[in-house]
Parts: sequence; structure tokens; C-alpha cells
Amino acid sequence: MTPPSDVRWLTPDQRLAWLDMVRVLTRLPATLDTQLERDAGVGFFEYHVLSMLSEVPGHTLRMSRLAQLTSASLSRLSNVVKRLEGRGLVRREPDPEDRRATRAALTEEGMALVEQAAPGHVTTVRELIVDALEPAQLEQLRTAYERILTRLDPGATTRPEWFED
Repeated sequence: MTPPSDVRWLTPDQRLAWLDMVRVLTRLPATLDTQLERDAGVGFFEYHVLSMLSEVPGHTLRMSRLAQLTSASLSRLSNVVKRLEGRGLVRREPDPEDRRATRAALTEEGMALVEQAAPGHVTTVRELIVDALEPAQLEQLRTAYERILTRLDPGATTRPEWFED
């Protein structure tokens, strides 16, 4: 099968940049999982769910919004929330504004876990990413991610309302 002639193949430098990004995308979650499992008994995605809930007033979000914020399918999120609920970290409840919808609410135990896990998580993020870059490089990285996210998430549905520029 012959590739289409209009394919814009990556240059060697572009290919290296892409492959480096792939390496970060595959290694970083595993590294964060290891640290969070060791320090708090939760994986990175579970911690991300809990931390998103910890950031909102009332520590409660509609499941569909929580799925957007965590870039997860509703099915994946539902399975994770069920596990967290089994551990007493989250509870599910009907949404009072729409009884057909379900909300996830962070329990006191869940908030305590986030507070206990946050220092180690922030230390790891700082060691792996923030401190590895000069301030100007970190700003360039943020700008690059914003440009990529404009294409991946044009409606900014994954951007938390409380996120500051």
C-alpha cells in the first residue's frame, strides 16, 4: 500500500520531539502512580479524581463534569468512583438539580487522603518537571500545552473553572 503523496512527514527534529513527548506521556503516569501508591495507596488517576473534588465548593461535582475535568469516559470514571466509594473516600448521590444525574462527593476521609498525599505528590511533580526547567522554559512549556489543548479540547471542557491564567 502506497502512502498518500500529500503526507507531511516529520523532519528528523520533529520526529525526535514527538518521540520525546511520547516517552514523557508514557513514563510520567507510571512514575506518579508509583509515588502515590507508595505514599497514599491510590493511583494517579484516583488521586486526580479526588483532587478535582477537593478544589470545588462543597467538594461535589456532577459525574459528567468530573469526567470532563479528568479527561475520562463516564464509564471509566464510574468504575473508579465505585472503587473510591468502597474505600469510603467518595460517595455518590442524586443531583438535586436533576434527579436523573449523579454527583460524586468527597468524604471527610477522602479529603484527609488528599491532604496527606498532596505534599509528596507536589514534591514529585516539582522534582520531575518544575525544577528541571528554567522559569522561561516552564512558561514555554505551558504556552505549548495551551496551543496543543486548543486543538485537543477547543471548547476547554477539561479546564477547571477555578483555574487561573
